[in-house]
Amino acid sequence: MAGPLLEIEDLKVDFATDEGTVHAVDGVSFSLEAGEVLSIVGESGCGKSVTAMTILGLTRGTNSRISGSVRYQGKELTTASNDELEAIRGDRIAMVFQDPMSSFNPVHKIGDQIVEAVLAHRDMNKSEARTKAVEALRSVGIPDPESRAGHYPFEFSGGMRQRAMIAMALALEPAILIADEPSTALDVTIQAQIIELLQDLNQEHGLSVILITHDLGVVAEIADRVMVMYAGQVVEKGSLDEIFYDPQHPYTWGLLGSIARLDQDRPDRLPQIGGQPPSLLAPPEGCRFRPRCPHAFGKCAELPGLEQRVPKAPDHLDRCWLSPQEKKDLREVEGRIGLEVPA
Repeated sequence: MAGPLLEIEDLKVDFATDEGTVHAVDGVSFSLEAGEVLSIVGESGCGKSVTAMTILGLTRGTNSRISGSVRYQGKELTTASNDELEAIRGDRIAMVFQDPMSSFNPVHKIGDQIVEAVLAHRDMNKSEARTKAVEALRSVGIPDPESRAGHYPFEFSGGMRQRAMIAMALALEPAILIADEPSTALDVTIQAQIIELLQDLNQEHGLSVILITHDLGVVAEIADRVMVMYAGQVVEKGSLDEIFYDPQHPYTWGLLGSIARLDQDRPDRLPQIGGQPPSLLAPPEGCRFRPRCPHAFGKCAELPGLEQRVPKAPDHLDRCWLSPQEKKDLREVEGRIGLEVPA
């Protein structure tokens, strides 16, 4: 197929609340190629999950206002009917939600829930759907899947529940998997197994993945491209190497600088990004990171566009007024990339 598998252009999502309008997603644009892993990173509340759920039409409601474009293989999804979305949701685009314990129905067996999803999209009998459910559980490394399909969610460990959730998402062999914090609340060993599973699915089956996370260690393991979000906007996007080795936005510096490094001396205090993310009821004027940025100056009162600023890097875009040379000088903190020296 020519062209991107998924295209999002100038996506905006607002929610009406008693306190006012929440501008959850503001002008987000990106694309996803077949077989690509795109990672969306940022602090909680920056709009990552809302962006993903809007792709599937899960943010539609009387209190939401959605504009922009979401196209899957050229088909516009923001104006698609509920029936059209249901045909795509789960079948062509699947999603693994943050908490598998609350995503599964606790009073139905795991296998029955996967069978239900299969029967909703495939013309097959219950026995055939059961076989497909067992195959899906086996494909994600669950031992004795025939027996485990008859167990309830509470009978699975946290890592196994996450595997079962991925199996449910993959049972219909979708083209795109959206994984929303798939390794959160799992111990490091199980986390590594889940990431390895996603890597294998991507490499062996050509599965396109949108990985939503705040863990840059996970991103480094699996992503082809990275998109950094802050306060509902994309502040930087580029290839994995561009983001990790030549980051252009101070917020990205802060995220990278807050990671403990095994190849460097232990700092007296782990760096952090000062302050709190702004309320999306009333985002700050200009650059939204300005109130927390130690390098802010007068021009930051104007909102910078998401543009190429690094020569010979047409796909590396950022939203910062500083020149590339100024950024290179300012991001070096105690011999590593960071936002500022810890207090």
